[in-house]
Amino acid sequence: MEISRGNNTVTVPAPALAYKDLIQSAYDAFNERDLDFLLFLLHPDVDWPNGMEGGRIRGHQGVREYWTRQWDLIDPIVKPQRFETLPDGRIVVHVHQIVRDLDGKVILDRTVQHIYRLEGAQILSMEIAETHS
Repeated sequence: MEISRGNNTVTVPAPALAYKDLIQSAYDAFNERDLDFLLFLLHPDVDWPNGMEGGRIRGHQGVREYWTRQWDLIDPIVKPQRFETLPDGRIVVHVHQIVRDLDGKVILDRTVQHIYRLEGAQILSMEIAETHS
């Protein structure tokens, strides 16, 4: 099976898909609010952080509801700056995050780390870590 979105194509199963391409595609889809493509990149039992209210969200339906609620309240844009692989196989992405209110006013502008676990060609989990510079 092959899914194309803009310049991005993902083939399932896609073991040769580089993790950077997978994760970059997820950020692109998030920033463009392409929820269906984004969920396709996530494992069905994905474990995701609730960055607004705290706690964790599990599965496609929970993530769909969370992002839909989030996008009704704020306008976040996340842009990966750098990728690195940890010894345990997790992927750390240094991300520039800009959050605007719905009128376009910047309410948050910072760099954070997103730490991913992958399973095959899907994202299994993500954590958010503050950067200390």
